[in-house]
Amino acid sequence: MSEAYHIPVLLKESVDGMNIKPDGVYVDVTFGGGGHSREILSRLGEHGRLLAFDQDLDAVENSIDDERFTLIQANFQFIKRFLKLEGVKEVDAILGDFGVSSHQFDEGERGFSIRFDADLDMRMDQNTGMSASELVNTYPEEQFAQILWQYGEIKMSRKLAKAIIQERATNPIQSTSQLNALLTPFFPPTKVNKFLAQVYQAIRIEVNQEMEVLKAFLLQTPELIKKGGRLSLISYHSLEDRLVKRFIRDGKFSGAPEKDFYGNMLVPFRKVGKLMTPSSTEMRQNSRSRSAKLRIGEKL
Repeated sequence: MSEAYHIPVLLKESVDGMNIKPDGVYVDVTFGGGGHSREILSRLGEHGRLLAFDQDLDAVENSIDDERFTLIQANFQFIKRFLKLEGVKEVDAILGDFGVSSHQFDEGERGFSIRFDADLDMRMDQNTGMSASELVNTYPEEQFAQILWQYGEIKMSRKLAKAIIQERATNPIQSTSQLNALLTPFFPPTKVNKFLAQVYQAIRIEVNQEMEVLKAFLLQTPELIKKGGRLSLISYHSLEDRLVKRFIRDGKFSGAPEKDFYGNMLVPFRKVGKLMTPSSTEMRQNSRSRSAKLRIGEKL
């Protein structure tokens, strides 16, 4: 495995946040290049156990030959089901490093990056679901504009959606180069790459249903983590981070937290420490870390 597959972000901070015990049971729900998993294994004794999830076939090639390690090829929204199949009911901590791996961006044919001419795919699991091309060519204008606004934070979302719908009526949009050529005239020349990246982010989040997957995962964690166990979660997008923040604080994604008869908050986790972001040194060494935010919760 090349270290370049995915440089682990906030490596020490996120694994420190798991409060690892040598004989504990841990989960890494975003295996990728295995950087975080290798660090976790380095802190486990012979009776410790680590289970990791990744739905991307490419990530399976990085699997670690260690009897304490199990790689589950599945989406982490199904965490409870697959842990049960492995005979695991409770764990000591769960780590998640959300978003897209360096490898997925750098493999041009996956269609995640504006830098390569490729089919518009963007699926993290290429064996299932709707591709980016299908989305771009079938979504109604209003729905497409909403995705660009909500997930890409693009102010001219309606204008871009209208241009895409007009183009696809006579010329289906199948490749990254087609999409880039269509949208480039709408952006200031000095900021084309930045705005295109926001469009791609919005499409990718919708293709992979990333927000719904994250919610489904988080809702299962109170039942899976032992009392005193930890959640250590790295987010890259404001919506993603907001879900994590609210869930650790309130045990839900909107509205006030539940309270008992005496007015005490009924929440599954307590916040541990402050929000952590990469150091200036890490951001220089790995530019993709610059938007990362780490939040840690402890099971009550």
